[in-house]
Amino acid sequence: MPAFSLLRRLLPPALALVLPIAAALPVAASPPPARTVLAADPVPGGPRTSLPHPTGPYGVGRQSLHLVDPSRADPWVPEAGARELMVGMYYPARRGTGTPTRYATVDEARLMLADIGMGDVFPAEVLSTTATDVRADARPAPGRYPLVVLSPGFGYSVFTLTGLAEDLASRGYVVAAIDHAYESVGTAFPGGRMLTCAACTKVRTEEDLVAATSGRGRDMSFVVDRLTGADPAWRYADLIDRHRIGAAGHSIGGAGAAAAMAGDPRIRAGVNMDGAFHSAVPETGLGKRPFLLFGTDDETHRPGGDDPSWDQAWTRLDGWKRWLTVANATHFSFSDFPVFLDRLGLPGGGSATTLPGARGLELTRAYLAAFVDRHLRHLPRPLLDGPTAANPEIRFNNP
Repeated sequence: MPAFSLLRRLLPPALALVLPIAAALPVAASPPPARTVLAADPVPGGPRTSLPHPTGPYGVGRQSLHLVDPSRADPWVPEAGARELMVGMYYPARRGTGTPTRYATVDEARLMLADIGMGDVFPAEVLSTTATDVRADARPAPGRYPLVVLSPGFGYSVFTLTGLAEDLASRGYVVAAIDHAYESVGTAFPGGRMLTCAACTKVRTEEDLVAATSGRGRDMSFVVDRLTGADPAWRYADLIDRHRIGAAGHSIGGAGAAAAMAGDPRIRAGVNMDGAFHSAVPETGLGKRPFLLFGTDDETHRPGGDDPSWDQAWTRLDGWKRWLTVANATHFSFSDFPVFLDRLGLPGGGSATTLPGARGLELTRAYLAAFVDRHLRHLPRPLLDGPTAANPEIRFNNP
């Protein structure tokens, strides 16, 4: 199976059919700091891409972790040895500290753009140097914060969820954003290695997708182990409140969040953004823990839609739950890329019939933050109680 294309609405019909299977903290009174241009940015005056500023009161720091699970061989390339993960740790930071950091490496950007057929119109250097508010090695803001483990869609790197990760960190969450080895079209690993998507050629059946989903769940649980155990892998692990952990993901990453919850009682809440579940929710439920379904308002993920796994999961979820769909959203409206495509005037962003990229990101940030605020911080969030005039795109489904 080829890697799932970012531009779902431009896919050939056969591949498009496979794809579905496969009230926040106060905003800081002062404006965000000016963004610094990296030395290797595109030529001044050329095209630039940027993400909307995060909405919370904190600065955003990021560090990178390379984790190895010696208890498991890699499921896609067993000869490679133990399962490896790259984890981007986003955390609340002191404003004005740290150094600018790339959105992605140029090689990672080039491989992804080539995979979606946009290498000739979207320069890899432009994507790589997208302006964000993230700062490498910024000084942490003092305190203890809930942890959200984040997993991307199949075939793509977790950098496609930077806009969500940095916003959650700005609101007072630690975010562990996972790149799963051999499950993206290109992710840089230590030793100068660029691991590409071996899984994309091996996942062909529903049984394969169930196995991939289960593997995502084990990866997410392992990251929790390494961040909260007796000898944590991250230097700032004391920032994490070990009793307030959530999991979320896009596409198969969302199914992985449910699989992680099914196998790990430490994960107290979960979100699936537009991903088929692939039996990730067991018949016995998730121990009455809360779960949010957040997807496209189309023939796929409305009740009774083309993806029956959402109807099945809904009947099995046994705690607080919401089934929200977003009018005119596409599969990737829950990620960063429609923002960039809109700003560069390229196909696949917003149009007369699709949600503008910035609006999709705004809604994703708002509703996921409301969910984790409610269930990891026990704060009232009326945004989740029903439709609002300010967000007419959001449909509350009650099957």
